Amino acid sequence: MVLELAVNGITTKDRNPNVPRTPAEITEAVFEGIAHGAAIVHNHNDEPMFTENGVHAVEPYLQAWAPVLKRHPDALLYPTMAAGARGIPIQQRWAHVEELARQRMGGLTLVDPGSVNVGLTSDGTVPAAAAAGPYQNSYADTEYMFARSAELGAGPSISIFEPGFLRTALTLHRHGRVPPGAIVKLYFGGEWEFGLPPTTTALDAYLELLEPTGLPWSVALLGGDVVACGLAEQAIRRGGHVRVGLEDYAGPATPTNHALLDAAVVLVERLGHRPATIAETRQLLGVPT
Repeated sequence: MVLELAVNGITTKDRNPNVPRTPAEITEAVFEGIAHGAAIVHNHNDEPMFTENGVHAVEPYLQAWAPVLKRHPDALLYPTMAAGARGIPIQQRWAHVEELARQRMGGLTLVDPGSVNVGLTSDGTVPAAAAAGPYQNSYADTEYMFARSAELGAGPSISIFEPGFLRTALTLHRHGRVPPGAIVKLYFGGEWEFGLPPTTTALDAYLELLEPTGLPWSVALLGGDVVACGLAEQAIRRGGHVRVGLEDYAGPATPTNHALLDAAVVLVERLGHRPATIAETRQLLGVPT
C-alpha cells in the first residue's frame, strides 16, 4: 500500500522545530522519507498560501527536487498552489505546477476540483488572510488542470476537501476527462474545521461514491494524527492508502516526519501489508512514464 509524506505545509519552526522549510532541508526530508517507505512526497515552500497575485515560484521546487531526482529519477513528487488568489486566472495560479510537469519533474500534478471555506480552527479563530473569502476553483479551472495534466503526461493528485469535490471529480472521470495516474486524496478535518470529520461513517460515505470507479484513494487528517485516531487503519482495511507528515499533524508533541512515517509503517505491517515502492506505486496508479 502507498504511503505519502507531506513534509511541511504551513507548519512553522515555531510550532515544530523539526519541520523542513528551506530547499536543502526539504531535499533531506524527501531522501529520508523515501528511505523509510514513502512512495509519494508533497511539499510547500515559504510563499504564503493566501496571496494577492496567486503566484508561487517554481525555483524553490527545482532546488529541492533536482537532487532527489538525480538519485531517484522515478520519484513521485508534487507541489501546492496558492489558496487565496480569488479572481486570478488558473493559468497564473497553476503555472509552477505546469512548469514542473513540463520539465518531467515529479510525475504528479495537483488538482483541487472545487471551492471551500478553509482556515477556521477548533478554537473558533480564522486567520485574517483566510477570512475574506473561500479557496476558489471553478469548473473551468478544474477542467483546465485535468486537461493540462493529461497533455503533460502527469498523474493528478486530486484533493477532496468536501463531498462536492469528489462528485465533480467522479463525474469528469466518468466522462473520460480525468487522465491516467490519478489518486484521490480524501482530506478529513481535525483542528481545521472543514469537510467531514475523521470517522468511519464519514469514510464510508466517501467510499460509497468512490469505490465503483476503481480509482486509487488515500486518507489524510488535516489538524490531527491520522494513525493515532484510527482513520489510517480503517482506510487500510478498506483497501486505501495513507498520507502522514508535519503538514497535517497537530497535537501536543513535536514529532519528526520520520517518526510519523515510522508509525504508519508499523501499522501497515501489523495489518499484513508493506509499503509500496515508487516503481510499484507508479504501476498501481498508472502514472505515465
